[in-house]
Amino acid sequence: MPVDWGMLRRLADAQQGLLTRRQCLHAGMSRDALAWRVTSGRWLRVHEGVFQTRPGRRDWEATATAALLYAVSGAPAADAALRGPSAAYAWGLVPSPPPVVHLVVPQRRSVTAQPGLQVRRSMRWEDLVDERAFPWRTTVRATILDIATDGTPLDALSIVAKAVQKEVVTPRELLAEISARGGHRHSRILRAGLRDVEDGGQSGAELLYIRDVERAHGLPRALRQSPSRVGRHRWHDNEYVEQRLIVEVDGRLGHERWADRVRDGRRDRQLLSTARLTTRVFFGDVVTDPCSTASEIAAILVSRGWHGRPRRCRRVGCTV
Repeated sequence: MPVDWGMLRRLADAQQGLLTRRQCLHAGMSRDALAWRVTSGRWLRVHEGVFQTRPGRRDWEATATAALLYAVSGAPAADAALRGPSAAYAWGLVPSPPPVVHLVVPQRRSVTAQPGLQVRRSMRWEDLVDERAFPWRTTVRATILDIATDGTPLDALSIVAKAVQKEVVTPRELLAEISARGGHRHSRILRAGLRDVEDGGQSGAELLYIRDVERAHGLPRALRQSPSRVGRHRWHDNEYVEQRLIVEVDGRLGHERWADRVRDGRRDRQLLSTARLTTRVFFGDVVTDPCSTASEIAAILVSRGWHGRPRRCRRVGCTV
C-alpha cells in the first residue's frame, strides 16, 4: 500500500523530527525502505527503533523525546515518562537541562538502559504521570518532590518554596503527594515547612527564620509578605506591625551584588520616613546561629514596644 507521508510528517513535527519503526511500518513503509533511509544518511538511528528524520539536530528536547520513544511499548496509553531533573526541565522548573535523560516506567515493565539514559520503575503509575503534556512527564507536584529528594533539607525547602511562589503548585498538592507516596526523605521538615510556605515564606532561608528564629524562641508572629507602597510597590518578608519593624531575610542569592545592596539601602531609607525600621538577617544568621539572631531581633522588638520576652529553644547551648 502507498506510504502515508502526511501522517509521518505530522508525527515527526510533533516529535522533534523523530519517528519510530512501528510508526513507519504502520504508515505503509517497508522494512527495506526504512533501512535504505538510514544507510543512505537521510535518517539517523538514535536508538533501536527510533530515527531522526532531520539529522544534525542535537538539542535536549530531541534527545529526551528520542529516549521516551525508545522506552514506550507502543500501547495506546503512555507507559514511559520523563521524571526527576528531566521532567523538571521540561516543566520549566529548572533553568538547565540535565546531562542524562531520566525516565520512569510502570513496575511491570523492564526497559534496557542506554548510554545517557536512566530508567526507574514505579508502582505508582496511574496518578504519577501527566499524559496531557508531551513529552510525557511526571506531574508537577511529583516532579518537585523528586528533585527535592537530593541534597539537604534546606535545599528541599528552597525547591518547594520557589515552586509555590511561582504558583505552579500549592502546598496542599505537595502535602497530598507526600502522603500518596508514603513519605519523603525530608518528610518531617517539608510537612512543617509547607505550612509556613502557605503562610508566605518564599525561600529556604525565610522558612528557617520562621521556624528556628521566630517560632522556636517565642517571638511575636510577623505578617508575611507585607505589602508596601513606599517608593516602588513591593512586599516585605516579615513585618511586626505593632512594633513597626521589618525583618528582611536575605538568602544566598540575589543580594550579593553591589547594585542589590544599593537598592536595598534605598528601600530601607524610604521606609524610615514612615517610622518603620528595617533590619536584615542573612543566610548564616538563620542557619548557623539562629539563637543569637533571635536575641538580637527580640531586643529590637522590646525597644519598639514589645512587652514579651524570648524563650530558650531546644538547641543545646541556646544563648537566649
